[in-house]
Amino acid sequence: MQQPIAYVPPEAAAPTTNSPSVRTRARGALLGLAVGDALGAPAENLKPSEIRARWGRIEGFVVDDPAGTDDTEYAIFSGLLLARYGSGLTTARAETAWHQWIADLDEGPFKGAGFSERGTLENLRRGLAAPVTAQHRHAWSDGLAMRAAPFGVYAVGNPAEAARLVAIDGSVSHDGEGIYGGQAVAAGVAAAMGGAGAASVIGAALSVIPMDSWTARSLRRAVIAAPAGERAVRSAVVIGGYPWTDLAPEAVGLAFGAFAAARGDFRASVLMAVNMGRDADTTAALAGALAGALQGETAIPEPWAQAIGPVRGSCLPSMAGHHVLDVADLLTPDDEETTP
Repeated sequence: MQQPIAYVPPEAAAPTTNSPSVRTRARGALLGLAVGDALGAPAENLKPSEIRARWGRIEGFVVDDPAGTDDTEYAIFSGLLLARYGSGLTTARAETAWHQWIADLDEGPFKGAGFSERGTLENLRRGLAAPVTAQHRHAWSDGLAMRAAPFGVYAVGNPAEAARLVAIDGSVSHDGEGIYGGQAVAAGVAAAMGGAGAASVIGAALSVIPMDSWTARSLRRAVIAAPAGERAVRSAVVIGGYPWTDLAPEAVGLAFGAFAAARGDFRASVLMAVNMGRDADTTAALAGALAGALQGETAIPEPWAQAIGPVRGSCLPSMAGHHVLDVADLLTPDDEETTP
């Protein structure tokens, strides 16, 4: 098996007045995730032709009461877990949190959400322990990738540490390509948090996963196709005829393809991810987290940012009332902006 490529961090440079602070990048990453989730939710599981038939090209919210889905609620779950344990996170601690905050409680109307989460919850309730809890039919889903951004926020400028930590969280629910998808996203966000440019963000994602993995191949194909635009990225990544849209290699590839095509611009990254359809809430959430970490909170259009409130607990009732910005602040307690 080929080894992952080495990540070379960007050269240190004196900060400029336009360089976002760590806190601003953190808030951009998690708010960007929530915005992408809410923008993409109505387009989930649709083809581009179906999106065009309903709304033309989506350029903003297409519902009156936009809200995040399981993507945002699980990202908050992982963010709170990380805020509690930091680099001391263990598989046992992650498994305990799954029990305390999800498996041992009543579920919301989304009933634990995606296939990987449902399989994990069923295994936990049967008394199985991690990593056996991840042995179900959908361990390759994008359910870890969707909650991976907080690990990149925490491990500022350290993609390897972000990848290590997200794999610990993921060991409860995912295996193989499902883990690689989470690691790619966490590492990319960590690099962006540290001030890396768009190309280095992509390099960081590839540096933490096996180069011959499906996820790495999908990511590379998407980035290579990115200059040709939306249709080319989708054609390079999507598994035609496959009925499920939550494949981690596909969702991660589409998200990084949108990010690359937009050269990290927040609005363009997210809207491209939304308009490609498939698992649109997740791909837009991932693209939003990457671009938000790169550009900071101020890059998010104000009307989109204002639409994001505390999550409703539709999937995870224990997360109701939490706001992604509060989680971002918890994960960056030593930022210069907190100094009196």
